[in-house]
Amino acid sequence: MKRYSFLLILLISALMAGQAVVAQGLPTDGALTVRPILQDLGARLLKGKTGAIVAINPENGEILCLATNTPSGFDVRQAIGKPQAPGSTFKTAQALAMLSEGFVSPETTIECNEGITDGNIKVGCHKHRSPLNLKDALAYSCNTWFIVNFGSMINDEFMYESRDEAITTWRRYMQSMGLGGPMHIDISGEQGGLLAGADYLNRRYKNGWDGKTIWWAGMGQGDVTCTPLQLCNLAVTIANRGWYFIPHIHKGTTNQRYLNKRQTRVSADAYPVVVEGMRQAVEKGTATSIRTTYPICGKTGTIENPGADHSAFIGFAPMNSPKIAVSVYIEHGGFGADLAAPMAGLIIEAYLKGKLSNQSEARAKRISAKVIK
Repeated sequence: MKRYSFLLILLISALMAGQAVVAQGLPTDGALTVRPILQDLGARLLKGKTGAIVAINPENGEILCLATNTPSGFDVRQAIGKPQAPGSTFKTAQALAMLSEGFVSPETTIECNEGITDGNIKVGCHKHRSPLNLKDALAYSCNTWFIVNFGSMINDEFMYESRDEAITTWRRYMQSMGLGGPMHIDISGEQGGLLAGADYLNRRYKNGWDGKTIWWAGMGQGDVTCTPLQLCNLAVTIANRGWYFIPHIHKGTTNQRYLNKRQTRVSADAYPVVVEGMRQAVEKGTATSIRTTYPICGKTGTIENPGADHSAFIGFAPMNSPKIAVSVYIEHGGFGADLAAPMAGLIIEAYLKGKLSNQSEARAKRISAKVIK
């Protein structure tokens, strides 16, 4: 009798989980990889906001959470079909590319006095000590460090025969991390995003362009856009130190597309530097609000646009044996540290611990009550 009662409980739990998935608008053909605890938590956190939360298991590419909210309710395109500027989360990819090319080293420093001015161009930056090396530039999210080094790499006439060659080389690194085009996941509605290439730039800037013209891409603005799904996969590639499986939501897939490892073009030596920079972001930098007993690595993003800034975050945990990678993107949510990072921290905790602590549950309630119009 006890055995049948146990089986009945399992059946009811499965049905309830399935109803939750249907309510969220996700595919219903076959077993899904999403975890109800994360899906439900994501839906709670996104209440009254427009945005997306994506979580992936780095070990196999399974999508653990695909929560979204819009003024019309759930819309999976918010996570997989709406490319937007990634902001400073993209600095992780920039660091990996520039380290791999040998253009910068972990010791490369740049002076920053709350931004940089060049002629009629001014790019601001928040207050931090100066100069910063690469790890600290990631930890404190220095705009100047990334736009100056990115622009200089594109303009380097010693390393590259032309700017076309420089931007093409850079773009190949980004594409190898799953950025710039659809990854062909097993959900319809996916879009790719924008990575400025030579043809695009030559068409857009008919009077010529150089590294300074596209400075803003160095900090994830301007001629670059990504989806929250792609940003989560970027976190996966860093968590795995250079490889990923194409994200998928159907459990037990036999499609080789989702079972073959994809390697990035990034040098293996580049990953420890960026991982440590992301770790320091949580320990002492822009993401200290999610510092905890287990090591989380993360990168905040604040995206300028008309109206209030968008809030973004990517990260993974634990640092050296990653079980989950997360991206959060909240439209008009303000600083990445204010909303996206705490939401990601709660998703990570719920997955690694199986539940939220009392303190974290109180935080989740506060976030859920926040409405952003």
